[in-house]
Amino acid sequence: MTYHPVPDMTRPIKAIVHSKAITHNYNQVKQTAPQSRAFAVVKANAYGHGLERAAKALAHADGFGILEIEGALALRRWGMQQPVLLLEGVFSQSELIEAARQDFTVAIHEPNHLTWLEQTPLARPLNIFLKLNTGMNRLGFPAEQARDLVARLSGLSSVASVTLMAHFATADEPAKGIEKQLTRFQHATEGLKLPISLANSAATFAYPQTRNDWVRPGIVLYGATPFDDRSAKDLGLQAAMTLQSQLISVQHLQPGDTVGYGAAFTADRPMRIGVVACGYADGYPRHAPAGTPVNVAGQRTRVVGRVSMDMLTIDITDFPQAQIGSPVELWGNEVPIDDVARAAGTIGYELMCAVAPRVPIHEG
Repeated sequence: MTYHPVPDMTRPIKAIVHSKAITHNYNQVKQTAPQSRAFAVVKANAYGHGLERAAKALAHADGFGILEIEGALALRRWGMQQPVLLLEGVFSQSELIEAARQDFTVAIHEPNHLTWLEQTPLARPLNIFLKLNTGMNRLGFPAEQARDLVARLSGLSSVASVTLMAHFATADEPAKGIEKQLTRFQHATEGLKLPISLANSAATFAYPQTRNDWVRPGIVLYGATPFDDRSAKDLGLQAAMTLQSQLISVQHLQPGDTVGYGAAFTADRPMRIGVVACGYADGYPRHAPAGTPVNVAGQRTRVVGRVSMDMLTIDITDFPQAQIGSPVELWGNEVPIDDVARAAGTIGYELMCAVAPRVPIHEG
């Protein structure tokens, strides 16, 4: 029996990651904050873009910020010798031992961290980021304890250096801003002549007074904006991910015909509807409403009907060139991910991180 290999035919959806855009966006941060060093935040698999791919695009970065020690170890295996900051610290004494062995920089934010530093023999002293809670009320010691904590850390042979760290809750909301948190931090740390790291993506671009010694850009590295009133283009950023697919069917509707589950969309005129090979099982937001932007055959149009598991439907009535096989951009250069997120009532961060494992990722 003769074996005939199956042709290379795959479902057309794919995510394209543009490494050069990640490099560009980091450089844009450095131009914005030229006096600061910048940790490239690559948590959550580099916001869905692939940790190794992003790390190589950011090989020139001053340092990396990540959550899990497994990812930090991978950065070292790939040759990244810069400072690697464990943003949530360590989760056990054994991780603290490994962090010292690998010369990771460790955030500390709760009493157990101090106890472990005092009690655990380490291969080398650690560079510590002391996280202070100035009002976000997630992680961190009360800011007013800063002087006592610094004194305690300074007396430990396991500590090589201390950097003061905090995180802003509303740097992306001009009406709320950062003044209350910044004032609390400044009062609590007055006179402590130590390096400081405060600015996330939003603060880096909006509040020059927060840039200090280290900034910690995250979302902007991947070409999305942290702001509602300033686009990624306004910030000089480039989209680092394109989610694209194709039309796999075309339907012709008459007035009164409905589309998809729940008959949620009703045609009010003769319409052509394109069916796209992309659904919520691919990571597209299920609750994206009619009107969510999409690009087909080079033209901007809109989603109609409910997003289903494997498909969504779009209006191609005015685009006769759109046929089965026509390219569809769900987000990317033509359709900013922030526009899709805003329509769906979410944020670009979530969409990036939600791209499903079944979606193949290609280098752009």
